[in-house]
Amino acid sequence: AGLPSAMMSAMVYPDRKVMAICGDGGFMMNSQEMETAVRLGLNITVLILRDDSYGMIRWKQANMGFADWGLTYGNPDFVKYADSYGAKGHRVESAAHLTELLKHCRDTPGVHLIDCPVDYTENDRILNVQIKELSAAL
Repeated sequence: AGLPSAMMSAMVYPDRKVMAICGDGGFMMNSQEMETAVRLGLNITVLILRDDSYGMIRWKQANMGFADWGLTYGNPDFVKYADSYGAKGHRVESAAHLTELLKHCRDTPGVHLIDCPVDYTENDRILNVQIKELSAAL
């Protein structure tokens, strides 16, 4: 619900800076609303954390012993996808570039989409291994 929630926030609070942070799987479930956001002239930024899978579900299920099946997929080119709706698409090239893009999108009116590749392997280690170890030590 990241994109629709951000759209409503932008409509209720038009003077505030609004950002939706979505995984690629969640974004694609209602990505067509980019057209609505552009048509309504909203000022929002959508940051897509792209891992080409249902990453969060994938690593949670792996830690519950479930087989990895049907959780990876191919995505469209999100920059071109945003552009096709009349939004402004951006692709992250480095951590420093992400900072620049966030500032640019914050300061530039319109609908922006940022395609940011992520690797959830660190999340798995921290959230499923280290937290359990730290909790057990308490």
